[in-house]
Amino acid sequence: MKLLIEKDYISLSKRAAGIFSALVKEKPDCVLGLATGSTPLGIYQELIRMGQTEGLDFSRVKTFNLDEYCGLAKSDPQSYHYYMWTNFFSQVNIKLENTFIPDGQSENAEVECERYDQALKAQGEVDLQLLGLGENGHIGFNEPGEEFILDTHVVKLSQNTIKANSRFFGSVEKVPQYAITMGIGGIMRAKKILLVVSGKNKATIVKKLMNDRTISSKVPASILRLHHDVTVLVDAEIAAVLGGKDNYEDANQELPYCNTI
Repeated sequence: MKLLIEKDYISLSKRAAGIFSALVKEKPDCVLGLATGSTPLGIYQELIRMGQTEGLDFSRVKTFNLDEYCGLAKSDPQSYHYYMWTNFFSQVNIKLENTFIPDGQSENAEVECERYDQALKAQGEVDLQLLGLGENGHIGFNEPGEEFILDTHVVKLSQNTIKANSRFFGSVEKVPQYAITMGIGGIMRAKKILLVVSGKNKATIVKKLMNDRTISSKVPASILRLHHDVTVLVDAEIAAVLGGKDNYEDANQELPYCNTI
């Protein structure tokens, strides 16, 4: 794993967007793996700016989203279809037929999972996969459990995740109990992975990920240790906690972590 540090959320978002834009320029028909939630918003805003003011071209780009809630219509403001359309797709020149998000309203969720995996595999490897990190170590909606599930699947969300996401729904009771998520296998097949984490509430899990040599389905993100090209991008609040270090004022630090497998 490689650790990149930025001083705050704005700088972090710009640096992540820069990594994505560089790939789009180098490979206009690239396949991007996308995430939702609060952390990626700044990244999408910067990519939109690049598209509108610098001519960054998404017309040949294809995207695959990590997950979607079960039971929510695509028009529901809390669905990830709505999130992606509102916060990114509607403001750049990407073709909607080149965007893929699981259908949370499918009559047969298992069939939808198989369909999604087939679409993903048909595109070959994702060139760059964006990930966030849950406080319990989940990536996508791959929650802590007894085993890693490789393929796209239906998952019952943990109470930790439901509580964390309740801020978007107004109450815990309104958060869906189930979601469709890309499996660990789909994530790990990506050529490159960019894990972006912001805020001191995530410092404990990031420290565990970076410093603990254990790979366990109890901390799903730990599987990233086995990937050949993972960049972890964090802000100074998190960086100050890692390894007992307390001074990360240099926004351009790049620290190789050698305690990975």
